[in-house]
Amino acid sequence: MPQVGQGAKPRAGVLGIQGAFQKHLEALERAGAEARLVLHKEDLDGLDALVLPGGESTTMAKGLDRLGLYEPIQAWAHAGGRILGTCAGAILLARSCQNHPVRTLGLIDLRAARNAYGSQVDSFTAVADAVAAPGFEAMRCIFIRAPQLETPGPAVEVLLRVDGLPVLARERNVLVSTFHPELGDDLRVHRALLFD
Repeated sequence: MPQVGQGAKPRAGVLGIQGAFQKHLEALERAGAEARLVLHKEDLDGLDALVLPGGESTTMAKGLDRLGLYEPIQAWAHAGGRILGTCAGAILLARSCQNHPVRTLGLIDLRAARNAYGSQVDSFTAVADAVAAPGFEAMRCIFIRAPQLETPGPAVEVLLRVDGLPVLARERNVLVSTFHPELGDDLRVHRALLFD
């Protein structure tokens, strides 16, 4: 993975198959990155970070397969590239998923349960539990057809919980969120991807 030089902006990509990619591009720019869409394996060249946005995980999985991006993203992440998956993106990064399983990238040791909070009409906003990782206190979380994160492995650090359930977790260079940080003004998740 390229190292960001003194004063240089990190270079971040957002998977552009489907979902809230434009909102993530804007959030990354506000957080201090140069951001661009990723649709081909060559688009990963020179990136410091990558976001897999929320959307519809079946559609996104089919797009990853059609574009031949599964193996290039896995290799890029194994080489140290920082990666964030939000909502459907978290499902795709998990070791496995349940409730209409899709092929995953297997980059974080947990299982994602699709639509565990219900359908679109069950969307909600909640403030994360009071006990949180330093830097993530009192975060307002927006959930839309959100998955739940289950059976985290021993190397997975849970950073945020809502009602006792993990909603933000990290394993080394991989960060997953069941909520949509790009839909609010709080840039802490994007900054954690870029700078922590």
